[in-house]
Amino acid sequence: MRFEIMRLDHVDGTTVDSTVVDAASVNQIVQQAAAIGQRLWIRPADTPAS
Repeated sequence: MRFEIMRLDHVDGTTVDSTVVDAASVNQIVQQAAAIGQRLWIRPADTPAS
């Protein structure tokens, strides 16, 4: 499964940037964001129909 992780502006909550990662990478990204007080929005990434 893949997830879209969006980094949010700490003032108004708008999306600053986003990336799509696999499930194994989500925990590492969350831990890094928590260490510096970054706000994230994580949701399942849209996957193209096969």
